[in-house]
Amino acid sequence: MSTLLKPSTLIPKGLQVQQINNLTLFKFTDELGDRLQTLLDKKKADALTSEETLELEAIGELDEIFSYINVVMVARGNGHLS
Repeated sequence: MSTLLKPSTLIPKGLQVQQINNLTLFKFTDELGDRLQTLLDKKKADALTSEETLELEAIGELDEIFSYINVVMVARGNGHLS
């Protein structure tokens, strides 16, 4: 039986904060980025285990969260949001 992997469990080792000009952005560490690519490659080859499927979903959710936060930060940095 597979258990749900919470995206928050990936943050301590999978998140880095990067300063670009006047913006602070969130991105994956190289390790988590590489793991994501490995899982995506296995998915494309239809070779994911059920545990890997859950891991891929958790990483994907974290990616969506980071992308949203980064878009908001960029918009604020450009004066589009208050």
